[in-house]
Amino acid sequence: MNPDNVMEFLQTGFRVGVGATASLLESIQDPQKREENLADLKLDVSDLTKKWAEKGEMTEREARNYVDTLLEHQRSPGEPPSSATPPASSSEPPSSPPTSATNPEVYQDLQDLTAQIAALRTELENLQNKDSER
Repeated sequence: MNPDNVMEFLQTGFRVGVGATASLLESIQDPQKREENLADLKLDVSDLTKKWAEKGEMTEREARNYVDTLLEHQRSPGEPPSSATPPASSSEPPSSPPTSATNPEVYQDLQDLTAQIAALRTELENLQNKDSER
């Protein structure tokens, strides 16, 4: 099996998981979305997987933009962002930086998650490098 296919499969699996989780959270928070998501469960498995993968990709993009905004704000508080532009694949407007009223526990959780994502990304790159050396 081609390493690129494995990476694509893992990335799609991750996005499906994120999309399914986002749908579950929407269902818990909004009764109207709950009905919509329950109706979606009647879809074919491949259609449902595709829908969750798209939702996961969008959620991933939004999270990346949010974290990038937080990091930019942390690097230069009070200064306007340097000519940082959002990634070309992003069609979403950048989210606003957090205010000083942000809950410290939420901020710490976000930092922990960001560190975990960075560690996973590094591990993934190392695995890609090992596969390409073979």
